[in-house]
Amino acid sequence: MRILIVKLSSIGDIVHTLPVLAAIRRAIPKAEIAWAVERSAAEILRGNTLVDNLIEIDTRSLRGGKIIEEILLDASKQLRRLRSFEFDVALDFQGLLKSASIIKLAKAVRRYGFSKQNLREPASRFLLTNTIDVEQKTHIIRKNLTLAQRALEISVPENDFEFPIFTDRTHRKEAEKITEQTGENFAILNPAGGWATKLWHAEKFGALADQLWEENNLISVVTTAPNEIRLAEKVLQRSESKKVILAQPSLKGFYELARRAKIYIGGDTAPTHLAVAAKTPIVGIFGPTEWWRNGSPNADDICIERNEIGCRVDCHRRTCANWICMDISVETVLQAAQKRLELTAKI
Repeated sequence: MRILIVKLSSIGDIVHTLPVLAAIRRAIPKAEIAWAVERSAAEILRGNTLVDNLIEIDTRSLRGGKIIEEILLDASKQLRRLRSFEFDVALDFQGLLKSASIIKLAKAVRRYGFSKQNLREPASRFLLTNTIDVEQKTHIIRKNLTLAQRALEISVPENDFEFPIFTDRTHRKEAEKITEQTGENFAILNPAGGWATKLWHAEKFGALADQLWEENNLISVVTTAPNEIRLAEKVLQRSESKKVILAQPSLKGFYELARRAKIYIGGDTAPTHLAVAAKTPIVGIFGPTEWWRNGSPNADDICIERNEIGCRVDCHRRTCANWICMDISVETVLQAAQKRLELTAKI
């Protein structure tokens, strides 16, 4: 059986789809599995031995000031490899018109996606041959697994999800170079996030780093992408203890680092989901998005969120004039971190 998985981006969304890949490979070991992904998000899938064919697509090149002839030429080049396969089944986990268009153009015999109420762009269902109903208030990992389960008639795990991420010696060395400065006792703090409304104050991360050092003898590694270095510097400036190290690891380098950390603290962002995949103890700070949907499926992990404010219901705002959902004290986050560390110690 030839199966096409379509999950184009983002990094966190791809991480949430990795348990599907593991479940399919376990249930149908001889299947030929392809994955269509945006080139900008493909790094986390490169070298993955469970994927037979990684098909990297650059949909951004298909828009933005180009004349129609150039767009058609780019599309033809990118889809040539996709159309060279004869897929039996294609699974659209993205729920967008562009993702449904990709599986339509791939000429898969059966094209599965979510039903209307679970689609980000409901019109995309008209490009599918079958749609799957999933309870709306469902964690995204379980939602994805349900789609694969019903489309392929396979068994999937209810818990203890597998996140097949393949690293190499370079990524392990990258993590080891950072831990040479910290020793074994370190926390990862991530002050960044894709939306401004997801950010807990960088200055508070600095104060939290001091408390983690004072209470737990933990050095804090503040991880950001290179273009987020100003946030990391704010954390360092606010820290009085200076028991803070700034790092900008690669995605897989971060994954290896997270595997070694005592705890990870951050918002709804790709590094948080990578830390979940690495089975790092997590404290999540969530505002405009929902922990029940995007957070850790590990029952021991802890979410801090302001449930007493009504404006969080179905929020998902990237900008906000009443931005109070992330107004959370350092003491509250520290208490959650202490509780999570205690749960780890009991294992």
